[in-house]
Amino acid sequence: MMTQAQIPGGFVLAIEGIDGAGKTTLATSLGAVLQSVGLGVTIGKEPTAGPWGTKLRQSAIDGRLDAAEELRYLLLDRREHVESVIAPALGRGEVMILDRYYPSNVAYQGAAGLDVHELLAANDFAPKPDLLLVLDVEPSEGLSRIHARGDKPNHFEDVDNLARCRAIFLAPDLLDATVIDASNDAATVLAVARELTYQAVIGKLGERPAWVEGITSRSTASPHT
Repeated sequence: MMTQAQIPGGFVLAIEGIDGAGKTTLATSLGAVLQSVGLGVTIGKEPTAGPWGTKLRQSAIDGRLDAAEELRYLLLDRREHVESVIAPALGRGEVMILDRYYPSNVAYQGAAGLDVHELLAANDFAPKPDLLLVLDVEPSEGLSRIHARGDKPNHFEDVDNLARCRAIFLAPDLLDATVIDASNDAATVLAVARELTYQAVIGKLGERPAWVEGITSRSTASPHT
């Protein structure tokens, strides 16, 4: 049995982008790659399936809450997520992969008119990502993907709103994100994200751990951002 590799203090990898960018696909596939070389991995999704996250998900279907109430629910949901899932995973030295995190809060509530810097400050309690990947696609492509998978766009998902969210995700010096062209196929996006993750982990550890060789030897794609 492979011994589980640990990263002291854990590693937070947040995957962001507008709806339809491919976040869930990447979170799942990248998590499998990291687990295959012995790293402990926990995958979380926000809003969560907890009581506050459930209210938020339902509001996306029934009718969007006002911005202040939406923010209150998001922060309550995130505090619970940090306490019950994220902090314990980091304590175990795992990679915590987040399919949406507080940058989505900044982008979506910022697009609704709230101050983005105040939104960042309100999330100070949440562990900062060691690597923040933004999967970038045009809003029209994101909506096409939503329709192609058989889903119906919710109250957050129209071209104008997604364009405002995208602009915040891509704003220089706001979120300290690394942008990946997500108009490429899933395998290419995974190869790019995988290489960026190795390099970020190596940077955090200050050395090149043995398990990296097991991954990089499989990689045939060159990274780009």
